[in-house]
Amino acid sequence: MTFQPNSSLEQSEVDEIVETTLEENEVVLFMKGTQLMPQCGYSQRALELIGSYREDFETVDVLESLPEFRTALDEQSGWETIPQTFVDGEFVGGSDILAELDERGDLESTLTVE
Repeated sequence: MTFQPNSSLEQSEVDEIVETTLEENEVVLFMKGTQLMPQCGYSQRALELIGSYREDFETVDVLESLPEFRTALDEQSGWETIPQTFVDGEFVGGSDILAELDERGDLESTLTVE
């Protein structure tokens, strides 16, 4: 049995946070932890990749209500792993997708909203 911390938010609250954050921000990274203290290597990697090309982007720490965030994000992206990056409300991918885009030289243009 895996340890599941008590979620502090209801599913409807998390759904609203996700929808509002996507509507109000050009680039959003849903991650484990914060910009100052990422809580997993994949979140750290995604943070560094986005930060290489943008100073202005929003992060959301999903650890407060992880099961609810997984559900809400899966509805938005069809993807349940964290981290998840969205640009202009559209799902881009996790850290591996960001790294692939960076290797191809496409990440900067992907993160640029016109």
